[in-house]
Amino acid sequence: MEVINAIGRRKSAVARVYVSEGTGKITINKRELAQYFPSTILQYVVKQPLATLNVEEKYDIKVNVYGGGFTGQSQALRLAIARALVKINAEDKKALRAEGFMTRDSREVERKKPGRPKARRKFQFSKR
Repeated sequence: MEVINAIGRRKSAVARVYVSEGTGKITINKRELAQYFPSTILQYVVKQPLATLNVEEKYDIKVNVYGGGFTGQSQALRLAIARALVKINAEDKKALRAEGFMTRDSREVERKKPGRPKARRKFQFSKR
């Protein structure tokens, strides 16, 4: 099997994934998964597509991720891994879609408007 690549995005985070056959090692920006994402919840989010298909120990994954925060990066990584697994085996798409891993979450931060404290927040009303 050659190296399969895919891309995933969430908020302003972008994850490029390179999947090859191996022993289940996940390397993010030249660091281990547990070192890059110390939170077990974020590690779980990253491994969700692999756990759904029971292939955690089958593929080695190299990742370049940039932009956004750790939550957006982990969710972008989840989308990229799911897309790469579908490139490897198209029959897996139905199972991944049922779990919601194939859908790009397109919500972005709304810009701050001039004359307001935040994007939608108005200044506090003062009667006197």
